[in-house]
Amino acid sequence: MTENKTVLKWLDEMKALLTPDEVIWIDGSEAQLDTLRREAVETGEMIKLNEEKLPGCYLHRTKPNDVARVEDRTFICTTKEEDAGPTNHWCDPKEMYERLYNIARGTYKGRTMYIIPYSMGPIGSPLAKIGIEVTDSIYVVLNMAIMTRVGKKVLDVLGDSDDWVRGLHAKCDVDPENRYICQFPEDNTIISVNSAYGGNVLLGKKCFALRIASYQGWKEGWMAEHMLILGIQNPKGEIKYVAAAFPSACGKTNLAMMIPPQYLRDKGYKVWTVGDDIAWMRIGKDGRLYAINPENGFFGVAPGTNAHSNYNALASTRKNTIFTNVALNLDDNTVWWEGLNKDLPQNAIDWKGNKWDASKFDKADKSTYAAHPNSRFTAPAVNCPCISDEFNKGEGVPISAIIFGGRRAKCAPLVYQSKDWVNGVFVGSTMASETTAAAAGAVGVVRRDPMAMLPFCGYNMGDYFQHWLDMGKKLGDKAPKIFNVNWFRTDDEGNFIWPGFGDNCRVINWIIDRCEGKADAVETPIGFVPKAEDIDLTDLDFDIETLKSILKVDKDVWSKEADEIEEHYKKFGDKLPTELREQLNSLKNALK
Repeated sequence: MTENKTVLKWLDEMKALLTPDEVIWIDGSEAQLDTLRREAVETGEMIKLNEEKLPGCYLHRTKPNDVARVEDRTFICTTKEEDAGPTNHWCDPKEMYERLYNIARGTYKGRTMYIIPYSMGPIGSPLAKIGIEVTDSIYVVLNMAIMTRVGKKVLDVLGDSDDWVRGLHAKCDVDPENRYICQFPEDNTIISVNSAYGGNVLLGKKCFALRIASYQGWKEGWMAEHMLILGIQNPKGEIKYVAAAFPSACGKTNLAMMIPPQYLRDKGYKVWTVGDDIAWMRIGKDGRLYAINPENGFFGVAPGTNAHSNYNALASTRKNTIFTNVALNLDDNTVWWEGLNKDLPQNAIDWKGNKWDASKFDKADKSTYAAHPNSRFTAPAVNCPCISDEFNKGEGVPISAIIFGGRRAKCAPLVYQSKDWVNGVFVGSTMASETTAAAAGAVGVVRRDPMAMLPFCGYNMGDYFQHWLDMGKKLGDKAPKIFNVNWFRTDDEGNFIWPGFGDNCRVINWIIDRCEGKADAVETPIGFVPKAEDIDLTDLDFDIETLKSILKVDKDVWSKEADEIEEHYKKFGDKLPTELREQLNSLKNALK
C-alpha cells in the first residue's frame, strides 16, 4: 500500500513486537469492511440489528471494566515533566515505552494485525493530518472507518513524508490494572493497551485530535480545540460560523445540531452542523481564523438522546451506525436506552448481555439501567440532516465568534461578551461547571475546566494559555469575538429558568449581531451583557423581567468567583501568563 520508508520501518518494529499471525492493510473499500463486519458477527463481537429498521447497524458490548475514558491511566510523556504541566499525569518517555512494550509484547499471537491509514480532516485538506493505527480489534477498525477517512488515498497524500502520527493499540487482556493510554507528543506517538472502549482505542479521537494535535498546533502556529462548529444561516442566505467549547454534560452536541424555534424557521433561519466535538483552526490567507472538523462521524452519548432533545443526532443513528453498550430490544432486534422514549422494553437484553427486568427499573439507581450511562453511538456525519455543505470541502469555515460555557446555577449570566481577545482568553481559562446530581460526589461543586480542555491538553496548560494569547496577536482586529453562555441558571427550587435547546438560537443570533456591530450591550465588571429587549422572545412564553434576572451580574457572587479563580491560577505557577493575572486584578478592582 505504501513505499514510505518511515511507515514501513515502524510497521516492521510493531510486527516484531506484537508477533501477529496475520497482517491486513485497511484499504477503505466497502467490500473489505463488509467482510470484517461479517467476521465480527460470526465471532459474536458484534450483533447485526434489524436491517429494515436500522439498516447497516450493529451492537457491540465492552467488558464491564472497560466502559469509559480513564483519566488516571492517561499520560503525557514528555522529556521534561514541566512540559506536561500540572494538569496532566506525566511519565518519562523511556520508562513508559519500556513498560508499554513489555505489556504489549507478543499479544497479537493468534490474532490479526490491522493497519489503518487514516486522515483527520478531508483527505488532502491543507488543514488535515495523517495517522496510522495498528490494532487487533475489528471493532476499532469499523469505528475508525466511521470516525475518520481511511484507506489507500490517505497513503497517496502522505507520500514519503514523516509527518504522521504513530498509533499502537493492543487489547491484551483488557486488564484495568495494566491499562494505559499514553501520548508522546514529541514523537508523534500514541500507545493504548488493555482497553477496548472507543474513547481509549479510537486513537484518532481525543488522543490524536486533541492531545497530540494541541501540541502540534502549539509548535506549528494553529489550534486544536474541544469545540463544536456551527453555521447559522439568516433569511438573506448569509451563513456565519461560531465555535463553542463546553465541559461534558453541558449540551455541546445539542447546540451543534439545534433546530431553531418555529418562528425563526418560518423567517428563513437554518442551522448547519460542521462539527459536534473538535475544531482545528488556522489563520487563513485573508487573516481570519478558519476551522475544520477533523472527524468524519459522531461518537455520541446515547442516554438522553431522543427526538425532542436532539432530533438530528437521533436521525444520524438510523443507518450504518455502531451502538456500544446499549440495550437490545428482542421484540424487533433494535436498540434502546434510557431517555430514548418512555416505553420500557419488556423483552430486552441489557448492556452486560443479561435479560433485563423492566419492572425493577429505578431512575435514581443506575445499576438498574438497561443501557450503560456512557453507552455510545458511532454514526457517520453524512447521516446528519443538518450537516453543512462545507463539511467535506477541507478549506475550513471562517469563525466569527468563539463561545465558552458551563453549568452555573447563580453565577454567570445567560450570555456576555468579553471586553477583547485577552479578556476572552481569561474567560476561557477560568471556565467552570457545577457538578449535577448525575455525577458522583457533592452537588454544586465548581470544577474548573479551562477551554473544556482539562483532560485533553497535550502540554503545559500555562503554555497553552500563552498560545491563545499569541494567536490573538497574530489575528489582530480579525480575531473572532469571544463570548460566554450559561443555559443553566436556576430558580430557588433548582429549576432551569431559560428553556434552552432550540431557543438557544435566539442567544446565538444576538452574538452574531454583536460581531456585526448590529446590537447594543451594557458594560459590566465581567464584560458586555445584552439589553434584555435585544434578545428576541417572539412566540416564547418568557417574560422580559425573568430575562433581566438571568442577565444580571451579582457583584457579591462574582467577588467570591474572583477569589476562586485566584486559587485556580495558583497551580500554573510562573507559567501563568502575566496578562491573565492582570485580567484577574482588573476584575477584582471593577467589582469593588
